[in-house]
Amino acid sequence: MNETWDVIVIGGGAAGLSSALMLGRARRRVLVVDAGSPRNRFAAHMHGVLGNEGTDPAELLARGRREAAGYGVEIRGGRVDRVDETSGAVTVALDDGTSLSARALVVATGMTDTLPEVPGLAERWGKTVLHCPYCHGWEVRDRRLGVLVTSPTDLHRAQLVRQWSEDVVVFTGAVGALDPGAEARLRARGVEFVASPVTEVLGEGETITGVRTEDGALVPVDAIFSGGRPEPHDAFLAHLGLSRTDTPAGSFIEVDETGRTSAERIWAVGNVVNPAATVPMAIGAGASTGGAVNMALVTEDFDLAVAATSGTAVVQRDA
Repeated sequence: MNETWDVIVIGGGAAGLSSALMLGRARRRVLVVDAGSPRNRFAAHMHGVLGNEGTDPAELLARGRREAAGYGVEIRGGRVDRVDETSGAVTVALDDGTSLSARALVVATGMTDTLPEVPGLAERWGKTVLHCPYCHGWEVRDRRLGVLVTSPTDLHRAQLVRQWSEDVVVFTGAVGALDPGAEARLRARGVEFVASPVTEVLGEGETITGVRTEDGALVPVDAIFSGGRPEPHDAFLAHLGLSRTDTPAGSFIEVDETGRTSAERIWAVGNVVNPAATVPMAIGAGASTGGAVNMALVTEDFDLAVAATSGTAVVQRDA
């Protein structure tokens, strides 16, 4: 089966639905293909989201689907196996054998946070094992907070966490010796350090009472901040050879200020290109990219109309 759309959005999270909403309101024929596994599905509440403070992320997405559908956007479940560029279009192959075609593609597939293999850590992800101090710091303020360092850049997270509590302990066993200057800065504000590697997170259910380290010590903490390793969901694009950017967090598809990739008809937005994007950042970026995609199609529509009246060929160009 082959279906043709103005725009296909891959990913039904905050960024993807925001793009789809803008495009639907622009009277574009839009399909959202959603695998149903948003990055923040492990959290029960969102924070720092104006007008939606404390809202369940699932409720925000449900509302977003209803709003987008009100402008004719269609949403279907599925996973994408492959994307290919064709003359004047992009084709999308789903894992059920369905073939789709669109004039433009928005990739909003997000990413996975791959945590260190420490027993008790992954089970509490989004509850008492946390990623973003801005998203969850208020809820654990003034408590005994741990920061699990898995790369030197995590020391920046430790500085942030200190803003929410005076009782912070940093576990550095996974990275070994630290930069003396960075360590001195943290110690200057009363941050403690544990050099022995963490071997287990202890507690009942979602709660944490402490961590055990390789030397047998038990260090009490009430919550742990850990960055994990970001893995963008972009493997289905790998064969296209899109330009990428190497960052301290890893390799990500390179995009311009509108979200456009090095492929003329493919845009990417949200955590798949920016691991630091929170929900409101993803919503804003999605709206901006949706508008940019529509403008590119508007430009192409006029180019085609002019060519049809003048009898000249249309030259593909960036819009």
